Amino acid sequence: MTKIDLADCSKRIQPYIHRTSVLTSSLLNEISGASIFFKCENFQRMGAFKMRGAANAILQLSKQQQSKGVVTHSSGNFAQALSLAAKSLGVKAYIVMPSTAPQVKKDAVKGYGGEIIECPPTLENREKAAAHIQKEKGATFLHPSNDLDVILGQGTAALELLEDHPNLEYIFTPVGGGGLIAGTALAAHYFGKDCKVIGGEPFEVDDAYRSLLSGTIETNATANTIADGLKTQLGDINFPIIQKHVSEIIRVEEQEIIKAMKLIWERMKIIIEPSCAVPFAALLREKHRFEHKKIGIVLSGGNVDLEKLPF
Repeated sequence: MTKIDLADCSKRIQPYIHRTSVLTSSLLNEISGASIFFKCENFQRMGAFKMRGAANAILQLSKQQQSKGVVTHSSGNFAQALSLAAKSLGVKAYIVMPSTAPQVKKDAVKGYGGEIIECPPTLENREKAAAHIQKEKGATFLHPSNDLDVILGQGTAALELLEDHPNLEYIFTPVGGGGLIAGTALAAHYFGKDCKVIGGEPFEVDDAYRSLLSGTIETNATANTIADGLKTQLGDINFPIIQKHVSEIIRVEEQEIIKAMKLIWERMKIIIEPSCAVPFAALLREKHRFEHKKIGIVLSGGNVDLEKLPF
């Protein structure tokens, strides 16, 4: 992976994604004591940054691979992203989803042209169902976060942010499966000026925080968090990048996530999902350390279930 890989990726996916806005709020700057630049991936196509990685991963396949389709297992944003990216590129998308996935998410996947294969809600069943599709249809499996082409795609959000604001001292992102923070860390390394990357993670699912401490990929015994997009764990491709290029991970309480989410809804008048509020919550928790700093925050997505708002 080089600077050129990331720059090429950014050019490659341009026709298939939005270059999202960067917003600021004088009130949130006042509350935090820092100058914050929010990269609004909640305005991305299908409502989340994952459109970037999905588009890049499909574009990197050969024509023959594309003709046989792609498959993934996801109950969240990547299911929607891969469906829409595949539709935009004329490729068939098979999406393995747990039977317990919310109907609103299944409807979104179908709306974007993905073909859903339901399975019992365990990782083992999801992997088995995806492997079956690979074998039967010849489709290429694309992992939501542990795939180099996906990671590079996700890194283009931070690359754009640094093009707009080259002097950022920190970029904060949420940490779930590790694709976004790994891509952001590469973008900061190659395109930032001594720009550090910090992850925000709920205490309830702090596997990435523990993984950085122990040096091996940790798992979570439970996943009792409102940040439903962050319940996945790191992979063997993104973890080494995170180890090398991410400065630290700050953990936050559930109430801090809700407070940060509410502040952004109320003060910026934009819709973000709970996972998306985690990096802002992390900044607020440790705000004394970041006073007067120029900080980028990747607002990862806005696909929120309006029936289940926490406030």
